[in-house]
Amino acid sequence: MDTINFYSVSDEYGEFSNFAGFPIQLDGKRWPTSEHYFQAKKFEDDAYCEEIRTAKSPMIAARLGRSRKQKLRRDWESVKVEVMRQAVRAKFTQHEELKTLLLATGDAKLVEHTENDSYWGDGGDGSGKNMLGQLLMKLREELRKEE
Repeated sequence: MDTINFYSVSDEYGEFSNFAGFPIQLDGKRWPTSEHYFQAKKFEDDAYCEEIRTAKSPMIAARLGRSRKQKLRRDWESVKVEVMRQAVRAKFTQHEELKTLLLATGDAKLVEHTENDSYWGDGGDGSGKNMLGQLLMKLREELRKEE
């Protein structure tokens, strides 16, 4: 089975990164990237969520989202995968070129290849959960069925 690694937006398949510049419409708002959406959803404080949504870059949004000066939603651990699933689905259904790219990966294993993350990514050595890659592969299956 082929494996497609992605991580940096400047690399091949960089579009699969949550930092890639594809705005999404969700919850009645426009989000500059899926990263902005995901990070904002960690908090209940509306003003802070808006600060994340309007952050100038996905890196800034990520930094704000990782700050623990703000209180995380109590249910965050139990809802984070669903939040990411919604963000990814919005991104790949609202941008036809991304949907085409995802479907064109066939049956390849999609891996967010990074040492920086062993939950959403593979931990750099394949020991991570690769949850982002898993969600993308699941979405690919769903999109195939919808075609």
